[in-house]
Amino acid sequence: MATAKTVNYTDEQTAALRAAYVADPSEATVKAFAEKFGKSVRSIVAKLSREGVYKAKEYVSKTGEKPVKKDAHADAIGAVLQLTEAETESLTKANKTALVKIFKALANSKPLANGEGPEDSAGE
Repeated sequence: MATAKTVNYTDEQTAALRAAYVADPSEATVKAFAEKFGKSVRSIVAKLSREGVYKAKEYVSKTGEKPVKKDAHADAIGAVLQLTEAETESLTKANKTALVKIFKALANSKPLANGEGPEDSAGE
């Protein structure tokens, strides 16, 4: 004996939900339809995801900016200083805050003329 599949969302509900969310992809739209259909917010989000229209909230840092990974900062510093891949890789072990400060300092600095600046002590 086969049992009939229970329909969680009718075609009409799906069409209305999809159209409304595409027009206004917000948390308010999701909450309104959850209340209207007597479903949970998670159920509405799952349905929108299955329909291929759900847009997840983008994560932002405490300062409200999109986060940048430590590797990206290290790569940027390595490019500015023309470091080897191994040297750039070693930068990733540094604290992210320090990497950000170093990159900002490099971005705001002026290039040194030949012979200016501290001597290279790497060979000593």
